[in-house]
Amino acid sequence: MRNTYQTPVLDEPDLTTGDLELEERHSLRRVAGLSTELTDITEVEYRQLRLERVVLVGVWTEGSVDDAENSLTELAALAETAGSQVLEGLIQRRRQPDAATFIGRGKVDELRDAVIASGADTVICDGELSPSQLRNLEQQVKVKVVDRTALILDIFAQHAKSKEGKAQVELAQLQYLLPRLRGWGESLSRQGGGAGGGSGGGGVGTRGPGETKLETDRRRINQRIAKLRREIKAMRTVRETKRSRRQASGTPAVAIAGYTNAGKSSLLNRLTEAGVLVENALFATLDPTTRRTSAEDGRVYTLSDTVGFVRHLPHQIVEAFRSTLEEVAEADLVVHVVDGSHPDPEGQVSAVREVLGEVEADRVPELLVINKMDAADEETVLRLKRAWPDAVFVSARSGSGIQELRAAIAERLPRPAVDLRILLPYSRADLVARVHRTGQVLQSRHLDDGTEMQVRVDERLAAELEPFGC
Repeated sequence: MRNTYQTPVLDEPDLTTGDLELEERHSLRRVAGLSTELTDITEVEYRQLRLERVVLVGVWTEGSVDDAENSLTELAALAETAGSQVLEGLIQRRRQPDAATFIGRGKVDELRDAVIASGADTVICDGELSPSQLRNLEQQVKVKVVDRTALILDIFAQHAKSKEGKAQVELAQLQYLLPRLRGWGESLSRQGGGAGGGSGGGGVGTRGPGETKLETDRRRINQRIAKLRREIKAMRTVRETKRSRRQASGTPAVAIAGYTNAGKSSLLNRLTEAGVLVENALFATLDPTTRRTSAEDGRVYTLSDTVGFVRHLPHQIVEAFRSTLEEVAEADLVVHVVDGSHPDPEGQVSAVREVLGEVEADRVPELLVINKMDAADEETVLRLKRAWPDAVFVSARSGSGIQELRAAIAERLPRPAVDLRILLPYSRADLVARVHRTGQVLQSRHLDDGTEMQVRVDERLAAELEPFGC
């Protein structure tokens, strides 16, 4: 087969950072069925090229059958994002998950038959399994078993780019792994004890019953967790310093939050031309991006993209990414983005608000934005407009509704509280710039002695402008 690969041109003026990241993520992707010849792959693409064959299984405990099917559909999207090929999905109706096997003894046999018939090598459960449930299922179905939490952590590990993001993901993975450590064969054997322990002479320091490999691994994981927490705490200090500088300057902060793949990064690109990565995949971007922009009246504010949420977001993720999610809690406004084309947008809103409540961001004023209106049917649009009459309906892809969104954000930004009439000499152009940047200029005219302005500013800037009052 002739090689048609061409080296990408990196100096194109319209090529953004997000475009380059997307090109790298999609590079050297194998197309199934074209060739059986081995292809060189990058480490990032390893899991996507390997394509594990998986069977999904969920337990329907509450809600309607549509809710259960939507949850399993979302699990399938997560599995595909992680680089797996979904073969089949099973749902078990129970009052609560079985304490031993999650799905019950009878359903385990059916699951085993489905695995054999489909040739799957992995089972993914729509829930967080206890260590005993995980062990029992693997012993009975004879293939690897993964739960929803481990799947999401795997996606996060693939997509984390920054140093802080990688540290947060590793911390969450280790916290998940710690109670699930298991020994295999000789891994459970103890280190050799000394003569005092009744075994061969091992010398000073080795007498006694010894220590299992399991205990050694657990101690090392605890040490690594402690180190990662110290590193994240230091990074959190840097983030708080930057945040305090923005607050000291009086610049309002707007945080974009929402369900994963709702179009948060696309909206950020539309509003600020940030050029961040955009991909039709769950948790495509994890590292927060902050950009400055301005309202039509000249007021400057910051827009920050945050990590996406999902139903039953693992508590390890919430805890590890707490310093990042606190950007939402400290914001002046939360732009809550919802996928209007999703089968259950109401469920998305509930899941996001639940996570926002965990990080105490539910007190921040919220602007609901329904995205992807170009892909939603008319019936859904009418239903959502009746349910959320104050929401803004937009399409980040086509650009419709973006001006209305800009106006809605500007209307909800905190307005300065103090009205002043001042005469600033031309030598204080710095104060004129600050008034335009952080305040609101109601009237302005140029005189021989300086610029006469009717302004509305915050209390801190008003104190500095007081000597120039007229």
